[in-house]
Amino acid sequence: MHPELIPGLPVKTYGFCMALGFVVAWYMMAWLCRRTGRAQEPVSNLLTAMMASGVIGARLEYVREFWGREFAADPLSIFKIWQGGLVFYGGLVLAIAVFVVWCMVKRERIAPLADLFVTVIPLAHAFGRVGCFFYGCCYGLASDSACAIAFPRHSPAWSAQFAAGRIAESAQTSLPVLPTQLFEAGAVLVLFAVLLFVFLRNWKTRPGLTTGCYLAGYACIRFGMEFLRDDVRERVGALSIGQTVSIVLFLLGIAFAVVSLLRFCRENCKISERTN
Repeated sequence: MHPELIPGLPVKTYGFCMALGFVVAWYMMAWLCRRTGRAQEPVSNLLTAMMASGVIGARLEYVREFWGREFAADPLSIFKIWQGGLVFYGGLVLAIAVFVVWCMVKRERIAPLADLFVTVIPLAHAFGRVGCFFYGCCYGLASDSACAIAFPRHSPAWSAQFAAGRIAESAQTSLPVLPTQLFEAGAVLVLFAVLLFVFLRNWKTRPGLTTGCYLAGYACIRFGMEFLRDDVRERVGALSIGQTVSIVLFLLGIAFAVVSLLRFCRENCKISERTN
């Protein structure tokens, strides 16, 4: 756990990782624009707006979930984003809203542009999860496995375990916990590789397929990851809020993929009929 990038300087590792993820995603987006012949400037402007709205939405959802616990006594701490405290799904929802409004205003087809964006989102997401690891949030269940990590005194894991009476106040580290932040970072990097392959092969003929793969793929990753996490999260019945949203996104992803494939088959059938 290294919350400060350089000890003694006001540069937080969490914020640095987020910024680095944005830069990497921006360069990958620029490369995909050149590869597909799309104008880069308007796409870059939209990406910047989506990244900013994503951070805002992620923070707003976190504040909503933990208002009484963290912010009621100090509302100004809402703006201390560099200290951690983001909910990815909250950011995703607001970023999608900005994307849809932009497409409506510009009269842009949603599916082809969405395919471009979802291909690079996992890159930025992976860097964000590494930032979570350095800050210590989004930690996993206590474990004695070889990959488990003990976070230092006053880290989120230490504080939660102390409050629950699982460790003494004199403990210098938390109980070893699963590094779910790194698990998810690795999983979304694999998802990025899959999406890049799908996009490059299908961006012209099957618009919407890459979007469907992203929604369904990340939904599966997040649904499973929630079982390994031990940080405080809002519940919806027997499931966490993340798992509930994952189910919705998975169904939406399947719908995107099915519609894309059906449209492709229908267009191919029309071409075959004309040639015959």
